[in-house]
Parts: sequence; structure tokens; C-alpha cells
Amino acid sequence: MSIHVHDILRPGSGPVHAIAAPHPTARPAGSIGSNGFGYPGYAPHVPSMNDLVHQHTALSDTDLEWLHLLVSEWQLLSDLSFADLVLWVPTRDGTRYVSVAQMRPNTGPTSYQDDMVGHLVPRGRRPLLDAALDEGRIVREGDPEWREEVPVRVESIPVRRDGRVLGVIARNTNLLTVRTPSRLELTYLQSASDLAQMIAAGAFPFPGQQVDMDASPRVGDGLIRLDAEGIVQYASPNGLSAYHRLGLASDLVGHHLGTTTAELAPSRGPVDEALVKVASGYAPREFEVECAGGVIQLRAIPLKPKGVRIGSLVLLRDVTELRRRERELITKDATIREIHHRVKNNLQTVAALLRLQARRMDSEQGREALNEAVRRVGSIAIVHETLSQNLDERVEFDEIADRVIAMVSEISPGKVTCRRIGRFGILDAEVATPLSMVLTEVLQNALEHAFALADHGTVEVSAVRGGSPTEGRLLITVTDDGRGLPEGFDPQQAGNLGLQIVRTLVEGELGGTFGMVPAPGRGTQVVLDLPVRADK
Repeated sequence: MSIHVHDILRPGSGPVHAIAAPHPTARPAGSIGSNGFGYPGYAPHVPSMNDLVHQHTALSDTDLEWLHLLVSEWQLLSDLSFADLVLWVPTRDGTRYVSVAQMRPNTGPTSYQDDMVGHLVPRGRRPLLDAALDEGRIVREGDPEWREEVPVRVESIPVRRDGRVLGVIARNTNLLTVRTPSRLELTYLQSASDLAQMIAAGAFPFPGQQVDMDASPRVGDGLIRLDAEGIVQYASPNGLSAYHRLGLASDLVGHHLGTTTAELAPSRGPVDEALVKVASGYAPREFEVECAGGVIQLRAIPLKPKGVRIGSLVLLRDVTELRRRERELITKDATIREIHHRVKNNLQTVAALLRLQARRMDSEQGREALNEAVRRVGSIAIVHETLSQNLDERVEFDEIADRVIAMVSEISPGKVTCRRIGRFGILDAEVATPLSMVLTEVLQNALEHAFALADHGTVEVSAVRGGSPTEGRLLITVTDDGRGLPEGFDPQQAGNLGLQIVRTLVEGELGGTFGMVPAPGRGTQVVLDLPVRADK
């Protein structure tokens, strides 16, 4: 992952908790309120927002989805405000509030050392929550609260959806390190105020525009503030550096961001018009701009605090190094797949040469030995062909097993029926390659030795996955209804080359066990028990 220099204004507050759990230690009863699980001040388990909303409130599933959408976006509001956010929702009977989510800022110190999620507060205990919920407006307190000798400014922002107030965001700002604000801080705070008004009006977050906050630009990565015409009013140091990476030689302030971005990007004809509009912040969009100097990821957020667009926020992040590494991985994957493809082609060439040589052999025994070699090489080629079509070194072995069965069945076409039951599942390449050879040898041995030339019969391959998620097992049985094992036959000592290959691969390379016993009723049963990784 790439590393970026953030526009850090104050010391960070540590980990961010979008949906936190109550603190696991005891608190004095009544200091903040019962956590809603019967034991004031204690947290018997970690509640999710879904659990809390369903247990304590009358909100519908669509209301809950809106809250999830808000929580997925509100890191932006927290960072712009330099403030902690706690989402309070009124309980079903209207007598209390329950805190269902919490966010700490990346740009300033926290106001809450403890997690607040799961706490219940009686109505009337916090007048600002009551006023914001009842009146549907943002309420600001005149004097700060003091919490453990720390002054905290408290504000309440109603969360509106379709004309109804679902809950209230308590915005808590730690005032201990307040200083004369810079231009950057003033821009942050003004943008936070605009977003808060949009939340109170039900205009933010944007429906259908849920953003992956792990991948999207954040406030500290770079920020540009535009006016209603798309002209840059302010660009943070990181934002300006990102545009310098694209090739901008001047300042951004006073320039039209859409036009400037289109001029820096490679010429793309009519696409430039769309780029100009998107980069001007007219609609909530994410996009990337790439040129010879680098790659910049941008996210436009229209600001409509009173229903009319007054400008836009553009968050941006220099992802040049990240995209370079992604391309390297793609190139590496393509190279590995090409290698598997070429290995498969080479193995098929070897098999074709062996088949050609077999046709020229006068000795029946020599011809059969070469044909066995052809099938062994072919089974490995099937695995490499499958790997050449995958993005990782794991394969769905059922397809490989079916192709191996079809290939080996050519020994006695129309006389012996081979079929598979059960599922092998997904296997690692280092397991799939030797297992395909083992399956080839076992089937080949059954078809050659279990049935006379005129016999008809059946060979059944069964696969069962089991074991624990951390120690998976694969049990394979190959059962035929042929003539059975010779008297006194010991599969562990037999000198047959095929059985030697099976023993070596199963016990030495796969770390499993191999057994050959009389089948129930008639015939022979080969049992393979292998350790494998969990099938995911």
C-alpha cells in the first residue's frame, strides 16, 4: 500500500471506531447511563448497530439502512469537525436514547476515552438531544461541558430521512488544544457546517452512493474547496502536491478545477467534456486521473446546505504508487498463467512424441509402457491447463478429475464405465498436480488388472471433504467390481511401477495414507486419506 503525508492539524486520537462496543470495564452507575443490557456500567457482549436498533427502537429496515449509509460516510464529518460523533436514537417508548454508533476524528484529540455504543440516556438528561429531535434543527450549546478537566463543546445534529428525524448526532469537540485557526482549519470547519446542515435536511448521505471508505480519499489525503462555478477557493497542501504530481506548475486557487484537470490529463477527445463536469463537483462521483507523472483518485461531494448547490468538496489522494504495484501484480499473475500455459503446451508436445514413438514400437510391452507414460504426462498437463485459466494457485479439482477419468477410460472404451460421485473441491496447485497423477495411476491399474479383456464393469471414484476448518481432510475411494486382489497380495510391497508412484506421491509428497483392500461384495477398493486446506 502507498504511504501518504496527511494534513494533520492536531495529534491523532488513535484507532477509529465506526461502530464501537461498550467499554468492558465497570463505570459508576448512572455516570452516563445503563448500557441497556441489565447491568449499569458493564458490557456483557459487543452489540452491533443492528442489534441495538432492533432491540430498543421502532425504526424500520429502510431507516436502519439509511443509518448504515450515514455511518459509512461520517468519518468525513468527524475529520472536518475535529470532533467525536455519537449517534443517538430514541427508544421505542420515547423515554430514552440509545447510542448505536460512534466515530473518533483522525484530525484531533478525542472527547471520549470510553466507547459509548450501547449506552442508554433518559430523555431530559441531555437537553440538546431533546431540542434537536423535537425541533429538527442543529442545536449548539453556549458553554462547554467539562469532562475529566477537559472542556468539550457539544452540538446536536438531527438525522433526517424523508421528512422524519430518525435520531441525533452529538458532535463533541475537545477544546483543550484550541488555537487560532488557520485557513485550512477554517475551510474544514465551514465544510463540516455545510455537511451538518445537509444531514439535518436529509440531503446527506447521497442515496445509492455508498462509498468504500477504506479505498476512497480521506480528508487528510488532500482537500479542495470549490465554489458553485467550479473555481478553486482553497487547496490543502496535500491537494496541491497531488496536482503538482500530475504536472501543474502553478497554484490551484482561482482556477477552474474541471478545466485544469482536463488539461493535465492525456487528450481523450469528447471524454474531456465529461471529465470537466465531474471534476467541477456537480455530482457525487469518484474518478481517477492518470498522466505520465502519476495517478490521482478524486471524490467530488456537492455541498447543498440549504437545498441549492453553493460549491463542492473534492477529496483527492495520490495513488500513483498503489496503482503501480497493482499493475505489477497483474503483470505477475499474467506471467504465471503464461508459464502454466507454456508448460501445458510442452507437456502435450512430449505426450504427442511418446504416442508417436509407441506406434512405431514392435514390442507390445514397450508400446503399453509408452502409452502409460502418455497418460501420466497428460494428467499433469490437465492441471497446468487449469492453472493457466485461474488468477491464483488454487484449482477446482472436480473438473480435473473428470478429465482424468475420461482420459484413462480410453483404455477400455465401451466396456468399463467410470464415474465420479462426491466433490473434491478447491485444492492448492501443489496438491492438485501429484493427486492428478495418483488418480491416473489408480484408475489405470483398475482398468488394466481388475477386468479381463471381455469383461464389463464399473469403476467408481468417490470424494468426501471433511475435518475441521483448520485441518481439512480429503477421503478418496476408488472402487471397482472386477476380479479382486490376488491371493496374498500386499499393496505396500508390490513392485508394480504404478503402485510405487502412488505410494511415493501419497505418503511422501501429499502426507497422506494409502490402502488397497477387497471391496464389499466383489472387486477392489483403493482408499486415499489426504490432509488439505479448507475449501473456500
